[in-house]
Amino acid sequence: MSFYKFGPKLVPISHSFFKSSLSYALVNLKPIVPGHVLVCPLRVVERFKDLQCEEVNDLFQTAQMVSKVVEKYYNCTSCTIAVQDGQEAGQTIPHVHVHVIPRTAGDFLNNDQVYAELQNHDKEFDFGDDRKARSSQEMEEEAKLLTKFLVDENK
Repeated sequence: MSFYKFGPKLVPISHSFFKSSLSYALVNLKPIVPGHVLVCPLRVVERFKDLQCEEVNDLFQTAQMVSKVVEKYYNCTSCTIAVQDGQEAGQTIPHVHVHVIPRTAGDFLNNDQVYAELQNHDKEFDFGDDRKARSSQEMEEEAKLLTKFLVDENK
């Protein structure tokens, strides 16, 4: 089995649904809402300020494309795009990553609640809510669906 490095963790490539020359997109272990995915540079870089210009360009072009895909696939009207850059900003994995979170009207009681959810969503083994971490099989299935959708959309 092949993997991408995600900070100190190894993520099966089968959990990914897109790869560019410098970035990849993967489904989330514990999404805040259906379709909450991540976009990461291939190179393991802890902080945004340490990315090369080409990596920043590719990362955000990929995030833009991924946001269009998840918004359409999950029939949403908006996306929250977020980067938690550093531990004090809530970053729990020491690898730059962009959260792409599809949104619909009324998905949170208070619109900014998404940031509180994001702050706490992936604290290891201390999730603090009713959402359960997904199985590898569930993640692979979502990645396959998004890959197929992406291919079909680009025909």
